[in-house]
Amino acid sequence: MARMARGGTTGRAGLRLRHTLGPLLLVLALVAGACSSGGGDEGGKAVLKWYSYDEPGGSYVEAAKRCSDASNGRYRIDLVTLPNDADQQREQLVRRLAAGDSDIDLISMDVIWTAEFAEAGWIAPFPATEAKQVTNGRLKPSVQSATYKDRLYAAPFTSNTQLLWYRKSLTPKPPATWEAALADTERLDAAGKPHQFQVQGQRYEGLVVWFISLLESAGTSVLDKTGTKVALEPKATEKALTVMRDLSRSSAVPAALSTAREDDARLAWESGASAFMVNYTFVWPSANANAPKIASDMHWARYPGIQGSGPSKVTIGGFNIGVGSYGDHRDLAFEAAACITGRDNQLTAAIKGGLLPTTEALYDDKKLTQATQDVTDVATGKTRKVKSFPYADVLKQTLADAVQRPQTPYYNDVSLSIARTLHPTNDIDPKGDVGRLRSAIERALKGEGLL
Repeated sequence: MARMARGGTTGRAGLRLRHTLGPLLLVLALVAGACSSGGGDEGGKAVLKWYSYDEPGGSYVEAAKRCSDASNGRYRIDLVTLPNDADQQREQLVRRLAAGDSDIDLISMDVIWTAEFAEAGWIAPFPATEAKQVTNGRLKPSVQSATYKDRLYAAPFTSNTQLLWYRKSLTPKPPATWEAALADTERLDAAGKPHQFQVQGQRYEGLVVWFISLLESAGTSVLDKTGTKVALEPKATEKALTVMRDLSRSSAVPAALSTAREDDARLAWESGASAFMVNYTFVWPSANANAPKIASDMHWARYPGIQGSGPSKVTIGGFNIGVGSYGDHRDLAFEAAACITGRDNQLTAAIKGGLLPTTEALYDDKKLTQATQDVTDVATGKTRKVKSFPYADVLKQTLADAVQRPQTPYYNDVSLSIARTLHPTNDIDPKGDVGRLRSAIERALKGEGLL
């Protein structure tokens, strides 16, 4: 999201980099750190470097300026842009932080980096006063995503989650469960109507997000509460795996499921062959621009649950702001992080960048719920105004009880082990794969047999 699952995915290009840096790579990282200028000062004003991907709507640039101006000359925030690709973001940050680079004052952190970066000592825990300031009124799952071993290591900034998208003309009432949705696709197929269900089936983070959302909806989790042992209650895990397998073998499955990512689902949806899709909210403005007839028939609902279980539990994404452990102005960096993640900057990020807020009250704020954006029809060139967040109420409900991906310093390894075990999804064996998953994840937690 620009990378489609921004905040929903993490990079694996730097997999286990903290643990497996070879001597040459470590020397290069140390040299890079030694050559950095540090946050530094300029005419008595501290210069804070904020390492982040370049948010294309310009909201991060605006936040940096707004907070610099509000500091009354005590600091200036300089945005240092990282690649939009999450793999490359993490790789660059890990190399610098492993070298103790003092240039990094503030970091835009994918929610799933918290445990790894905190355990390594690369980010500093927030002092009590600042921790209270940046968590007051925030969604509990967002706060949890920034917390490790009961200490806050980042300021919750933006969030993300998937919704169920459906065609009102095909299914006036959205299905509440995956099983009901699959039955609807069979009904539509028999009637010769569009019936595909777009999901993410490639061997990458999107597949892991799908599995974890199903797993938690079924009533279990990958790891226990300590984050050190595998949970995976057998019956609940079988339920989740059965849903994945059944959809992957049904007539509703996209032909290229094994390579499908978020953007592939978007394109397939806009082609008109689909009845359902699970995806992030970027699909709404896209459909309005590229396929207005589909958009006019397009609605949204909470992510489907599992039959016989409670309400769905959907995986949370997003970005938080961490403070680098080696910067020269940590006190000012904590203050700046609180400013960057404040209500006004969250609202700007939502309206300009489509990034979901972490402050719960904003989902009822008319500035958000009534916000519109200009969308240009690619076929006609005509521009019209479209509501930016007509689904704010559903997002609020979904995010209020969203779930985390495993909060462990070894998350990248755990994620890779899940994706490798479950891909391709049409080959899933619900009973047999429970044991395979358990063994693979246990090896991942020990750093064994992944590369």
